Amino acid sequence: MKFFRNIMTVGFWTLMSRILGMAREVLLYALIGVGPVLDAFIVAFRLPNMFRRFFAEGAFNAAFVPMYSKRLENHEDAERFASDAFSGLAFVLMILTAVAMIFMPTLVWVTASGFGSDARFELAVNYGRVMFPYILLISLAALLSGALNARGRFAMASAAPVFLNILVIAALSFAWILDADRAFYLVWSIPLAGFVQLTLLWWDSTKAGIHISIKRPDFGPDMRQLVKVAIPAALANGVVQINILVGTIVASFFPGAVSWLYGADRLYQLPLGVVGIAVGIVLLPELSKKVQSGDKDGARRAFTNASEISFALSFPAAVALFVIPLPLVSALFEHGATERSDAIAMAQACAIYAIGLPAFILQKVLQPLYFAQEDTKTPFRFALYAMVVNAVLALGLMEGLGWIAPAIATTVSSWVMVGLLALGAREFGDMGRLSAQGRARMIRIGIAALAMGGALWLIDMQVALYIDTTLLRILYGPALVITGVILYVIFARAIGALTPEDIKRAMRRN
Repeated sequence: MKFFRNIMTVGFWTLMSRILGMAREVLLYALIGVGPVLDAFIVAFRLPNMFRRFFAEGAFNAAFVPMYSKRLENHEDAERFASDAFSGLAFVLMILTAVAMIFMPTLVWVTASGFGSDARFELAVNYGRVMFPYILLISLAALLSGALNARGRFAMASAAPVFLNILVIAALSFAWILDADRAFYLVWSIPLAGFVQLTLLWWDSTKAGIHISIKRPDFGPDMRQLVKVAIPAALANGVVQINILVGTIVASFFPGAVSWLYGADRLYQLPLGVVGIAVGIVLLPELSKKVQSGDKDGARRAFTNASEISFALSFPAAVALFVIPLPLVSALFEHGATERSDAIAMAQACAIYAIGLPAFILQKVLQPLYFAQEDTKTPFRFALYAMVVNAVLALGLMEGLGWIAPAIATTVSSWVMVGLLALGAREFGDMGRLSAQGRARMIRIGIAALAMGGALWLIDMQVALYIDTTLLRILYGPALVITGVILYVIFARAIGALTPEDIKRAMRRN
């Protein structure tokens, strides 16, 4: 029950963050629109986020949480370990931030070489220097989130990211009301949001009895072990970010393509964040505790339940994003400065990303099996293979398929990563395997989702021709989503994919 409740807690706050994030993107496309300014902002904002995946969410959710959980379980000095990790991370990130701000032109050229000498390059450099300190603030906040998660506290750690979206929305709205420079308010809202999130998590950590002291970095045996585990974990967990980086480089050679891919990415990130990230955040501490206590049956139940929940929520979303991407994109982004041709391009990318959505989420379920046992080298090796596949496809298909090549490459490489993780998980025995009942249920879930997708496709074929005003576009997308949810529930109940009794049993098992 507690495991399920924690997933719901993280899922709720992640959903709030994604909904507000979607509102943020709607304002971005309506008030700024596809063009040089938005392209430059996206590239500049991705720089601190990419490094955040490596130094914070990748390294410390995969390496710090199991090591911290182990010390809690064995009643060791967990706070000293957390203080050393916090101080060491802060020291490294301050150096990184200073170097990045000095060499920002080089970073922009490496990550978006297609910008070349046009206006987007100078804009991205200026925006990057303002926003890059965000990595220092948000990475330290991620470490505090990991400590809270290890102690079974998920609410504030999940709620903190909401404030990024709130502040960006407020900044854009304020600039629009004042008829001021919207880009100026937008870029300065990012470091402010990092400061707010770090402050809130520090307060909640203190309230939870986690007293972290800031001191001179001490790179003793514990920290060397943390770094040893963290480096491959950071790279393995950040494989999606590396794939996106390759995609950005390719897209930067096509005007508007960076913004198109970003819009499609934001849409499929909604179910990915709510389901995959929520399950992954809760599953890692749970598996770590079970492994440390030797409870292999409990670890298998946690993995099985996480897999069933993830598939039941993610596969229908993937089917819907594949069959009706244009109505969804149009309802969200086809306003103000964003035109119909932009919406069509984003819908094409969204349909391709949808094919990879289950793979993105399954990675979040499979990787904790390795991380819980402090095995980060194997996922790192798999990530390298997937990154090679992504780079070869993105660059190889660029000539013939143009800007859409990165979306295809990202989707294919994600499935390669999942296949490798699943094969490697065989070494963990039953802990990494679904029961026969679980496999049968997932087959029924797939049938129900496909039936829902077919019905949505037929509805859209008949109705889309009559959607010819802005108001109808805004209403049509959500109406299709609601219809899809209703149809999925009906089909799932009809073939016994998910019943109230199944949910009650899953909650009792947890």
